[in-house]
Amino acid sequence: MSFLKKLLVTAAFSAAMFVNAAYAENVKIALVVKSLGNGFFDAANKGAEEAAKELGDVDVIYTGPTKATAEAQIEVINSLIAQKVNAIAVSANDADALVPVLKKAMDRGITVISWDSGVAKEGRQLHLNPSDTNLIGETIIKLAADYLPEGGDVAILSASSTATNQNSWIEAAKKVLPEKFPKIKLVATVYGDDDSAKSTDEAKGLLKSYPNLKAIIAPTTVGVVAAAQVVTDEGLIGKVNVTGLALPSEFKKFIDNGASQAVALWNPIDLGYSAIYLAHDLAVKKEEAKPGATLSIGRVGKVTLDDTNSAAMAPPFQFDKTNIEKFSKIY
Repeated sequence: MSFLKKLLVTAAFSAAMFVNAAYAENVKIALVVKSLGNGFFDAANKGAEEAAKELGDVDVIYTGPTKATAEAQIEVINSLIAQKVNAIAVSANDADALVPVLKKAMDRGITVISWDSGVAKEGRQLHLNPSDTNLIGETIIKLAADYLPEGGDVAILSASSTATNQNSWIEAAKKVLPEKFPKIKLVATVYGDDDSAKSTDEAKGLLKSYPNLKAIIAPTTVGVVAAAQVVTDEGLIGKVNVTGLALPSEFKKFIDNGASQAVALWNPIDLGYSAIYLAHDLAVKKEEAKPGATLSIGRVGKVTLDDTNSAAMAPPFQFDKTNIEKFSKIY
């Protein structure tokens, strides 16, 4: 074989290897959370990594700001756009503020979905709710009402005032109160911004402002722990019940000591897992996100998109003294 022919064969082989390597490069999916250092999102990342391993061609970039603000998330997303990730799955601190930067991502060919806390429709291709919004709203009120047969004053300690999911659940809770829980009086809604110190201060403020308060409902895993710790520290166990949405692993001690009778949550591991599956299938398999479409979420099952291209994963699950020991070892 002549030198020139050998050179051409070698060049062709190298080119083929380069093409194959390019196709073999893993899909980069960013799991963007409201804030880092949050046990709920750490658990969701475990599910994301499980999905990545199962799919086989995915690298998960677990990221988010240190403070749960829209401005901080925008900085994170701009960085991901510069990195040319294939997909972004975001739990939003603000439904509207993230729209421009997420539109920018989609204009660059990046698949964008929201999960947990949604983005306005024009800023994403689909949204995965952890559960049905109305069901969550009713559940958080029922968790308090079940242990207040005579009714009484309750207050809500939420995350940030712009958190899409929190606001939707609170509105759903307010709507169901007159019909199903007429003895329960919602006296206040305050915001701890998913920050432990601020949530603690807000819980103390509620107890001071409303001396007849019977329950604090916190539909946030950060707030519910902070409120239960305040009730414990101030010697109010048996007088004020703390309930809401909690991670069993973080909250077991408050069920054990009586600061809380029961809480609820869906499986955050399954939620992170499902978000990666959806982002992957839109980015790689080019599945179309449209009303009525049924999409796979792997071992969790399937979801069907509604008119807003949103879907719900699963009903919330209740934890109390009978079962929290078991689930606290899982998440």
